[in-house]
Amino acid sequence: MTDAAQPTTTLASATPASQRAVSRRLLTALTALVLLAHALLLQDATLKPSVPGRRAALPAFNTRALPPATAIEPKPAKPATAAARKRPPAPAADAAEMPVTPPPAPAAAVAFQQPPGVATHTAPLPEPAHATSAAAPTNAEVPDAPARPPRELQGLARGYRIAEPMRITYEVNGSKWPYKLSAEFLWQHDGASYNARLAFKAGFLTVMSQTSQGQITDQGLEPLRFADKKRSELAAHFVREQGKISFSANKPDAPLLSGAQDRLSILLQLGAMLAADPAAFPQASTIAVQIVGPRDAAVWLFTVGAEETLALPGGEQIGLKLLRNPREPFDQKIELWLAPDMGYLPVRLRITDANGDFVDQKWHSSETVP
Repeated sequence: MTDAAQPTTTLASATPASQRAVSRRLLTALTALVLLAHALLLQDATLKPSVPGRRAALPAFNTRALPPATAIEPKPAKPATAAARKRPPAPAADAAEMPVTPPPAPAAAVAFQQPPGVATHTAPLPEPAHATSAAAPTNAEVPDAPARPPRELQGLARGYRIAEPMRITYEVNGSKWPYKLSAEFLWQHDGASYNARLAFKAGFLTVMSQTSQGQITDQGLEPLRFADKKRSELAAHFVREQGKISFSANKPDAPLLSGAQDRLSILLQLGAMLAADPAAFPQASTIAVQIVGPRDAAVWLFTVGAEETLALPGGEQIGLKLLRNPREPFDQKIELWLAPDMGYLPVRLRITDANGDFVDQKWHSSETVP
């Protein structure tokens, strides 16, 4: 009973302190050996791909699934591109079979659309008066075409019938002046030279005027001097022997084109052309003329309209209308009516500026003068 009553003694309490220390060192050494073994295994798995001829094993800890390798087929070369690079130059025969695109028209040419069946008498920009090639036919380059003057110029060369000298008065309406105006147009000539004057008056006071002086030739009127006077006078001179137009307004000279007119003589020149042969200028045909002002010169295009019955201050008149439409942003619109019963002299003239201001002069009376 004495032995049974004694307490049980554990191995740790019976082991001396030195033995416990040895046990702890053994446990530490075993733990280190296990860690070293794991490290060597990991290092071996990492270093094996560097050995030539051996496939590298994926690390044990990489669980990403890689897709199977897919063969990528190369894109075939484009046959057209390859052929184009190696194609030899095409022979001349192949080039002849291709459609030929005509070159664009020169910048000076102006195209017009006419109604079907209507003849056109629009001339291209006239050549300078001193040039010798103005009469060259435009269709001379076509071998099969007969040599003849351009159709557009035939109407300008059929003759001119100059109206007899006359004084015409007009009533003037417009938005440019706050007062009522009248106008007087004096047309004089002796068969060889002419003088024309258009004056606008407020009562007996002349507020502005235009004059044109020149010669009468086989080509109608040939102005020599045009003047425009408001507060002061500006003039343009037709220097025909040098083929130029000079201006007193300190503006550069302009080339003088064949058939050129000034802003006053054109009213008479158009009438002389129509009086000589009205059938040569049917409705919707156009007439191109260089017009000279006090500061510049430009080609104007007049379209022939229809005859109209006009209710004017002096009574009814039949007037053939011609229209000049603006071509540039600040060009004036000009509407002109010429009376066949008065030798195609103007019975109405309406000028409209780009901003809407207008002057409308209407026939009031007329009389012949010596």
